[in-house]
Amino acid sequence: MGYTAIFGGTFNPFHNGHYEMLKALECDDSISEIFVMPDRIPPHKVCDYMPSDSDRIEMCKLIVSEFSKAKLCLIEFEREGKSYSYDTVLELQKKYPDKDFVFVCGGDMFVYFPKWYRYEELMELLPFYVFTRVSTEKTEFFECVKQFGDMGMRIILNNAVIPNISSTDFRNSKNASLIPQKVYDYIKEKAIYGVR
Repeated sequence: MGYTAIFGGTFNPFHNGHYEMLKALECDDSISEIFVMPDRIPPHKVCDYMPSDSDRIEMCKLIVSEFSKAKLCLIEFEREGKSYSYDTVLELQKKYPDKDFVFVCGGDMFVYFPKWYRYEELMELLPFYVFTRVSTEKTEFFECVKQFGDMGMRIILNNAVIPNISSTDFRNSKNASLIPQKVYDYIKEKAIYGVR
């Protein structure tokens, strides 16, 4: 039995970079299932605009339906306070003791890992499945791979080419080409982000 990938994010909205990561996870034989996990209150971000929880969840559902390994995981909506990865992983491991979890991380977030809440304890809990994003400076990224590896982090690297896109890019531009079509259609239908 393969890993259960924890694929978390604010998904504000779900963009093509997220989509390509999901495709790469779906194609990896070492991954048996993918928990797509929107966070309730992102601990590291101050967002210019956040849709309702139900709209973010619905946008994730639209994407999850396209992938056979993907399941929507709303564990972070079941508790109060900020969505710290450390707390979530402990909760998932307690709830699903038979699953072998791996934590999915984009290269841009990976280099900031020492700023995460209880990061040294988090890296002991499970391996990290890391994408090398185009936007991440390669020297800095591989220095971090060595540094965190020396600290005991178990790292699985995926070199799939992930587009250099952020949710902020879409919120600022309203450019439909940055996000999956069905997500854009939902946004337009609901007039989210001022898209009409």
